[in-house]
Amino acid sequence: MNKQSQKKTWLIGLILFLAIIATLVLSLNLGVIRISPLEIFQAVTGNGDAQNEMVLFQFRLPRMTIALLIGAGMAISGALLQSVTRNELADPGIIGINAGAGFAVVLYIFLFEGNAVVSSSLSIYMMPLSALIGAVIAAVLIYAISWKNGVSPIRLVLVGIGINSAFAALIIIFQLKMNPDDFTRATVWLSGNISGTDWSYVLALLPWILVFIPLAIYKGKSLNTLYLGEDVAQGLGTKVERERMTVLFIAVALAGASVAVGGGIAFLGLVVPHLSKKLVGPTHERFLPISALMGALLLIVADTIGRNILAPSEIPVGLIVSVIGGGYFIYLLMKT
Repeated sequence: MNKQSQKKTWLIGLILFLAIIATLVLSLNLGVIRISPLEIFQAVTGNGDAQNEMVLFQFRLPRMTIALLIGAGMAISGALLQSVTRNELADPGIIGINAGAGFAVVLYIFLFEGNAVVSSSLSIYMMPLSALIGAVIAAVLIYAISWKNGVSPIRLVLVGIGINSAFAALIIIFQLKMNPDDFTRATVWLSGNISGTDWSYVLALLPWILVFIPLAIYKGKSLNTLYLGEDVAQGLGTKVERERMTVLFIAVALAGASVAVGGGIAFLGLVVPHLSKKLVGPTHERFLPISALMGALLLIVADTIGRNILAPSEIPVGLIVSVIGGGYFIYLLMKT
């Protein structure tokens, strides 16, 4: 049975990987400037047209890479939050972690806009750090207020929604103090937008993904015991609070870094873990890698739709994901 489950996991992983490759090729082809698969191959091998190479390597490939990284990061973050809180409705966008990260980034832009530090490339690397600080503050507030002889799932969600609203209000206050151009840019970014990203954004986000996603998968066995409940986990020798705080920090770091680059993409961390569990079961060593692949696929598909459905205008990718995830969230609420 275990070998069959492993084979099934590998098969689903392979299907998702091939689907990602197919979507990447399709997304590279679509746009205001159409580039055929043959022209893509020629550009990749260095024999293509100069215009096609510029469009592919300077605009489309960085954006798609960002979509893959953010999709994987947000999916793993949501999966970790659902597991460590034993709450199906936990998601970094719903319980306020994204809002805390977004507030920190908006505050950073507001305080340092026009400063030499911000205008330099250093700001691209400072934004994930500021988002991490904001996400950590939000997570600490949620956890502290939710604590009452332990943290109950429903209490965590309700407190998280309250914290989310508070940070959203603070974001609006600082946005109103910005000039009109910065206000518009911040509004589009907060809705979940990855247009205008380049390779520097990829380099800023990549270390966070490469460090924390493998660490999350490594913590799979601990998550399996935590998911059984505190008493059982302690009986099996797990240091519950230490493991819980470590996993929460990983989830917050992934959500904060992703929000810093892609804005407030909600519901991705809610939908993907549920779908992954239905495919491969609740064992974390299996469904976490599948969640990363599925999150990457979902976001690259959403970005392809948002970039082309009203071309040459674009719909922010966060809005496309919200349309999909919002309906699923309502379904979960009715089911629960």
